[in-house]
Amino acid sequence: MEMVGMLLMAVGGIVMLVFGIMVLIKAFQASVLWGLGSLFVPFVILIFVIKNWDDTKKPFLYYLGGLALLIVGGVVGGMGSAASM
Repeated sequence: MEMVGMLLMAVGGIVMLVFGIMVLIKAFQASVLWGLGSLFVPFVILIFVIKNWDDTKKPFLYYLGGLALLIVGGVVGGMGSAASM
């Protein structure tokens, strides 16, 4: 069970990394200030996603799907670890 959890967490992390970078690239394409703000100021990237929903909808939703995989993997791995005690 722990291996399945670790695998889900790894896949979720990779999905989040790839699509997070895609949203960041879209922010830099809009303007350098959006890109730098997204990198260094908390929550600016969320404001960018809301303002540019039509362009960022698909990568942002895939990012959230990766987050869901990461959470499910943590729960599955934790349950497997607790069951082996």
